[in-house]
Amino acid sequence: MGEVTVTVCTTCRKTVDGERVPEEPRPGWRLHEALKAADLPDCVRLRGNQCLSACSNGCSLALSGGPDRWTYIYGRLDPEDHLDQILAGIRAYAATSDGLVPWRERPQVFRKQSIARIPPLNAPDPKD
Repeated sequence: MGEVTVTVCTTCRKTVDGERVPEEPRPGWRLHEALKAADLPDCVRLRGNQCLSACSNGCSLALSGGPDRWTYIYGRLDPEDHLDQILAGIRAYAATSDGLVPWRERPQVFRKQSIARIPPLNAPDPKD
């Protein structure tokens, strides 16, 4: 199905009522480390990034995979409470050729905490 990249913001902080909570190590870093220790599919590449510009959404990650797949950004993630759902979502995404996991098959955290969905680079222009 091609390589999938999971990009985790390692500087994300937890937010409560819109306020950032000073917590160390930061939740984004903890999520990155948990995913690094997890059994990810061979086609998944994990990388950390210092900022995804989703600061008001707490701990966040992006799922992407080549010019023919949709890209998703998820936020308000908890590295401990959501880890199993995040792993299930990554596996489901990796099993697709276009990044479109049917809504009912997505883990709840991916259904409710999506920040953005970005069309594939090779998607036709809707005006055409």
